[in-house]
Amino acid sequence: MCTCMTNVDDFRFTSHHLLIELDAATNHLMMLVVSKEVSGPKWDKATQRQKRAYEAWTALLSRGPVAV
Repeated sequence: MCTCMTNVDDFRFTSHHLLIELDAATNHLMMLVVSKEVSGPKWDKATQRQKRAYEAWTALLSRGPVAV
């Protein structure tokens, strides 16, 4: 039995989840820019969140869906 479809589906599901977090983190940064809060602890926390979200997504991309 081929599990390729399941692996592709898992990849798509995980990718979608990570992209939602990346989008939310990026939108939060944009909101801070608009409100002129581009320094300080809020900014630092937001930039770290966006960085982690981007790194998680690109790590998944480098692995890709696993073909079995």
